[in-house]
Amino acid sequence: MTMTTGESAPEFDLAVMHEERVRLSDFRGRSNVLLVFHPFAFTPVCEDEARDLQENLESFRNAQTEIVFVSCDPSAARQAWKKELGAEFTFASDFWPHGAAAKAYGVFNEETGAPIRGTFLIDKEGSVIWSLVKEKDEQRTEMVPESLDALHETV
Repeated sequence: MTMTTGESAPEFDLAVMHEERVRLSDFRGRSNVLLVFHPFAFTPVCEDEARDLQENLESFRNAQTEIVFVSCDPSAARQAWKKELGAEFTFASDFWPHGAAAKAYGVFNEETGAPIRGTFLIDKEGSVIWSLVKEKDEQRTEMVPESLDALHETV
């Protein structure tokens, strides 16, 4: 079942590179999190989404919101792609246990072995305050949710 607004966000523990990991608990009390699941690295639609996030990075930072961009690709591939794109936010891998975070958020596609497009804005206390899930392989039309504007007011 997909996570919805008002629910407590499940903890995630994702590989970044080598021994580096990123966890939801790392942000508790200090930063909001935009958790963005996408199917695969090095694909055109996912690249467009990564570039859109990068273009809006200042808005997220002004709202004390960190971006965690997630797929089931291995962490080395994630970091190579991040470097290629020149992105300045976290690219994380849900490779092993395969798709565990995507499954916890209800956005894992068992047929493809990859997440569907799912975005979750999680506040500093760990609650989902906005979400957008695309069942079909289509780009999100809105990567900067209106909820982010509300976060600006609280900072």
